[in-house]
Amino acid sequence: MNRSALAIGIAVAMTAVAGCNGDGNSKNGSADATASGANAKTIAAGLPQSGKFMAAAKASGLDQTLGGQDSYTVLVPDDSAFDKLPAGTLDTSGKPDGRAQLTGILTYHILPGVVLADDIGKAIDNSKGKPVLATMGGGTLTASREGGDIVLTDGKGQKAKIEKADEKYSNGVVHHIDSVLTPAQA
Repeated sequence: MNRSALAIGIAVAMTAVAGCNGDGNSKNGSADATASGANAKTIAAGLPQSGKFMAAAKASGLDQTLGGQDSYTVLVPDDSAFDKLPAGTLDTSGKPDGRAQLTGILTYHILPGVVLADDIGKAIDNSKGKPVLATMGGGTLTASREGGDIVLTDGKGQKAKIEKADEKYSNGVVHHIDSVLTPAQA
C-alpha cells in the first residue's frame, strides 16, 4: 500500500472512530457534543477573543467557519507559540498572498469532525506508532507518543505537544498545543 493510500485510510478510520459512540451508532457532532457536557458556545465564541489564534482566525475569515454548525477539532497554539514565529509569518496586510498563507496555516490546525485525544491515542496504538491525520487544509500531521504525551509532527518535521485536551464546544473540540504547526509548503 502506498503512503498516500495509508494516510487516507487512517484519516477515514479516525473519522469513523470519532464519529461513533461506544455502541457503534453515529454521532451528530453538535448534538452529541452538547449532550456530553460541552460548552454551549461554538469554538469561535468560546475561545479567548483577545488570543492570537482568534485574532488570526478573524483576519483570515475562519472565525465564521468555527462559529458554524459543522463539527471540527481545532489544535490551538498558545500565544507564546505564535511569538516564536518569524516576523511577518501571520501578516496579512503587507502581502497580496498573506491572507491565503494565513488561512493555509490555520486550516492546518483544523481536523474534520470531533477527534478526542483518546481517539488519537487509540489510533497511535492501533497503527503501532504513527498514524497520519488529514487536516482541513489538505495537509497531514503525524501523531505519536513521547513519554505519556501525544505529539503531532508537521510537514516540516516540527513537533507540537498537546498540552490541554478535549475542551468541548457545541460544534467540536479544541486541543491546546505548545507550537504552531506549518505545512511543508507554507
